[in-house]
Amino acid sequence: MNAHKLDELVACFASDYLNETPAHPQRGFRGRDQVRQNWTEIFSRVPDISARVPSSVGHGDALWTEWEMSGTRTDGAPFLMRGVVIFAVADELISSARFYLEPVEYATGDVNAAVSRVLGTAQESREKETS
Repeated sequence: MNAHKLDELVACFASDYLNETPAHPQRGFRGRDQVRQNWTEIFSRVPDISARVPSSVGHGDALWTEWEMSGTRTDGAPFLMRGVVIFAVADELISSARFYLEPVEYATGDVNAAVSRVLGTAQESREKETS
C-alpha cells in the first residue's frame, strides 16, 4: 500500500473477497475487482497516501488491525482516516474484512454533542432553547 503498487496490493485479496462495513451496510461489496477500483481511485486522489498499523493481533484466521491512513488530496485538503479492520485470511490471501475505518472529523462537537446526535436529542434541545 505505501509503495503504491496497485497490482501487488490487489493480489493480496482473494478473488471472491467479501468486504462488510457494518456501520454503513450499503458500502459492502464482494470481489477483488472492486478492491482494484477503490485503490485506483484512492491512489489517484491522494497521491501521497501512507498507512500505518499502530497495533494488531491475530487469533486463528482473524487479524484485528488498527489503521491510520493519511496524505493530501489532489484538491489540497488533508486526508486522514482512522479505525479498525478485522481481516479473515485463507490460503494466505485476505478472504474478508469487517471495515470500521472512517474519516477523522473535528467539526461536530464534543462527546455530549455526539451522544445527543445519536440519541436524537440535539434538535429537541435546540427547539426548547428557542421556545
